[in-house]
Amino acid sequence: MNTAAPPISSCRRELRRAVRQLRERGLYAASKWAAEQLVGLPEDARTPSPTSVMFSSERASANKYSRSEDNVAAESESMLVEEGQEEEEEDIFLLAKSYFDMREYRRAAHILNGVPGNKPLFLRCYATYLAGEKRKEEEIIESAGPLGKSDALNPELAGLEQELGRLFAKRNLDPFGTYLYGVVLHELDRKAEARAALCMSVNAYPWNWSAWLELQALCSDHDNLSTLDLHDHWMRDFFTAAFCLELQKNTEGLSRYRTLHAVFQNSDYILCQIATAHYNLREFDEAEHLFEELLRTDPYRMEGTDTYSNILFVKECFAALSHLAHKAVLTDKYRPETCFIIGNYYSLKAQHEKAVLYFKRALKLNRKYLSAWTLMGHEYVEMKNTAAAIDAYRRAVDINPRDYRAWYGLGQTYELLAMPYYALYYYRKATQLRPQDARMWCAMGQCYENENLQMHMAAIRCYRRAVNNNDREGIALPKLAKLHNYLGQKDQAAFYYKKNLERMESDQTEGSDIVDALLFLAQHCRNQNRLVEAEQYCTRLLDYGGRAKEDAKALLRDIRSVQQHASAQASMDFEQLTP
Repeated sequence: MNTAAPPISSCRRELRRAVRQLRERGLYAASKWAAEQLVGLPEDARTPSPTSVMFSSERASANKYSRSEDNVAAESESMLVEEGQEEEEEDIFLLAKSYFDMREYRRAAHILNGVPGNKPLFLRCYATYLAGEKRKEEEIIESAGPLGKSDALNPELAGLEQELGRLFAKRNLDPFGTYLYGVVLHELDRKAEARAALCMSVNAYPWNWSAWLELQALCSDHDNLSTLDLHDHWMRDFFTAAFCLELQKNTEGLSRYRTLHAVFQNSDYILCQIATAHYNLREFDEAEHLFEELLRTDPYRMEGTDTYSNILFVKECFAALSHLAHKAVLTDKYRPETCFIIGNYYSLKAQHEKAVLYFKRALKLNRKYLSAWTLMGHEYVEMKNTAAAIDAYRRAVDINPRDYRAWYGLGQTYELLAMPYYALYYYRKATQLRPQDARMWCAMGQCYENENLQMHMAAIRCYRRAVNNNDREGIALPKLAKLHNYLGQKDQAAFYYKKNLERMESDQTEGSDIVDALLFLAQHCRNQNRLVEAEQYCTRLLDYGGRAKEDAKALLRDIRSVQQHASAQASMDFEQLTP
C-alpha cells in the first residue's frame, strides 16, 4: 500500500527499537532524542490517523513505506544480532559497556580488543575516540587555560581513520561505524568524504539524530543540502526543519515543524524548536508563551532555557528573568545554561563585569557554547574592551561560521575602532546570513554614512532593504529622508518623511523625528505652492515648543501673506474683467 506518511504505530516501533540500540552503543544524546519523540507521539494512536497524511505533504514520492512492518522490524533487529556471537563475548561487551558508562574509556576499549562483531567494534572505536577527546581537552587546559586557544588535536584520529577507513572501503562497517567514521573525517577536515559517509549512515539507519546533527554541521547552505543523497524517510523531515532554522530560514522551518507537530503532538523538542523559530523571527510574545508552556509541562527542563532568557532580556522582564535564574540554579547549578541565564540577568541589570564572569563559567563547562561567546562579546563592547570583544566574537565564528550575531558584533566593534572598511566586511557577512533582518541593513547603512566613507547612495540602498524587511525600530525611514534631503532630492525626501510620519502616528510614538518631518514637509509644500497642506503641517508644529514652533509661526505668516496676496490679485483680475 502506498501512503504519503508512515503510520504512527510504525514510528512508535521504530523509535522504541532505536532508543535501545542507541543506548547500547553509548549514543546517549541520540537515544534521549529518540525517546522524547517516542513520548511525543499521541498515546492513543495505534493506527494511522488522519493527521499523519499531513506529515510530509511536500514529498514527491509516496511509496517509500510500501515495505511491510515485519520487514522493517527484521531489518532493524538484524543490527542487534551478531552472527556466531558467544555468550562469553557478550559478557565481555557488557563489562566494557559498564566501563564506558563510568567514563573509563581506555579501559573499555582495551577489554574489547579482539572481540568480533560490529557492536563491540563500534563501542571500542567510540571509546577510543572519546578518550582522545578527553586527552585533547586536558592538553588545551594545560597549555592555554580553560578558555584559551590551542591547536591540540585528538591523538586517536589517525589510528581510527586508518582502521575505520579500511573497513569502510571493504563495506564492512555497519551504520554506527560509518557514523563514527564520518565524525573522524570531519575532525580531520575531510568534509566531502565525511558528508558521504554520514549520508550512508543515515540512509542505512535514519534514527541516529547525532548523525543528522553531524551532517548538518557539514552543510553550509541549501545548495549543499540539495546535493546530499538522502533517502526519503520521516527522519529527514526533522533534519530539514532543523537545517532551515540553522540557515535562518525561519518561516520555512516554522512551517515544517508545525507539520511535524501534527503527528508528534506531545513532542517537547518540536515545541521548543517552534518557539525558537518565533524568537528568530522576533515574535517574542509567541515565543515566550511557548517556552512558558514547555516549562509548565516539564519544570526541570534546561534545553532551550537560554533562548527563553534571551527573550526575557529583550523584553526587559527583570522579575521573570530573576525567577528563571533561581529556578535554574535549583535544578542544576553547574549547567552551562544556568550560568548563561545568570549572565543574562546581570547584563539586564547593567552589571557587565558580573555578566562576563558567568558567561566565562558557562564556557568553562562547555567551550563550544556559541551563544555564551557571542553575548560575552556584547558585554565587552559595553565595557569598551574592544580587544576582548573581538576575541570572543572570533571564537564564536570559529565554532559556527553561520552565527550572524557574532559577525554583526564584529562589525559594531570595528566601527567603534573607527575602522569602517573592516566593519563593512563583517556587516556584509551578517546580511548574507540574515538578509531579512532590517537591523543588519541599518547597521551597514550607518557604516556607509561614516564620515570617512560618506558613501551615501550605498547607504540609501541599505536603508531601502531595511524598509522592505519591516524595520520595526524605525531607523531606516528617517535616515532615507535625511539622506535624500542632503543630496538635494527633495521629492524623495518628502516621500520618506511622510512615510515616517505615518509610521509614528500609527505607533503613537513621539520624538524629534516628528518635528523634523513636519517642518520639512511644511517647507516642501510651501515651496511647491501647496499652501493648504503646508498650513496643516505648520498648525501641527505649533503643538511643539522650541525653535520648530517659531519656524512654524514664521512659515504660517508667509503662507497667509501669500494667500492674501493671491486673494487680492484674484479680486483685481475680477474687477478688470467686469465691464
